[in-house]
Amino acid sequence: MRNRHEQGGSELKPTPDGRGAGSLIPDVLTDSLRLVFCGSALGDVSWERRAYYANPGNRFWQTLAEVGLTPRRLVPEEYPRLVEWRIGLTDLVKTDHGQDAHIFDGHVDLDESRRLLRAKVLRWQPRVLAFTSRTVAAQFLGRRSGTGRQPDSVGRTVVWVLPSTSGLARRFFDIGPWQDLARFVRDTAGGTPLLPHE
Repeated sequence: MRNRHEQGGSELKPTPDGRGAGSLIPDVLTDSLRLVFCGSALGDVSWERRAYYANPGNRFWQTLAEVGLTPRRLVPEEYPRLVEWRIGLTDLVKTDHGQDAHIFDGHVDLDESRRLLRAKVLRWQPRVLAFTSRTVAAQFLGRRSGTGRQPDSVGRTVVWVLPSTSGLARRFFDIGPWQDLARFVRDTAGGTPLLPHE
C-alpha cells in the first residue's frame, strides 16, 4: 500500500479572504482503504490547529477508539496515522471552514464540491465512505437519510451515514451506528483485525 497523503485541496483556490482550508489540511487518502470518513468542512478550531476534528468537544477520536477502529484515542494532530488502520479522511468542502450554517449558506459551489469528492472516491475506491453527520450526507446525496448503510454507492464504495460527534449535536449522539459500521468494516474484510500488530 502506498502510504501517502493526497493533498485534498490542491485543485481548489483559497477563498479571497484567506479563509481557504484546502491548502492547510490534506486529505488522508491512499490505496486499499477500508473506510474513509467525510465531514462537511473543517471547523474553526480544526482550522486553527491544522487537524481534523480538533475541537475538544468533538467525540470523533474518542468514538473511533470506543468502537475499536483505533487501538487508543488518538489526538487530532495524529490524524495522518489513520492510514495505519486503513482509514482515510476528507471533507465535502475544502475551500472554507466553520460551522455548517456558514458552509452551506450558499457561498460555496456545492456542485463542484460534490464532483470533486465523487472523483476522489472513484480514484481511491475505499470499501466504505462514511459521512460523519446527516447534514453533510444530505448535501452530497441530495436527500435526507437515516443513519446506517445507504442504498447509494460511488463505484464499488458503499455509503454510510453516521450521527455527528460534534459537541453541538451531543444530545442527539448515538454510538450504535458507529458500532454497526465498525462491525461491517471488520466483517467485509473477512474478519481480519482492524488494528495492526504493534
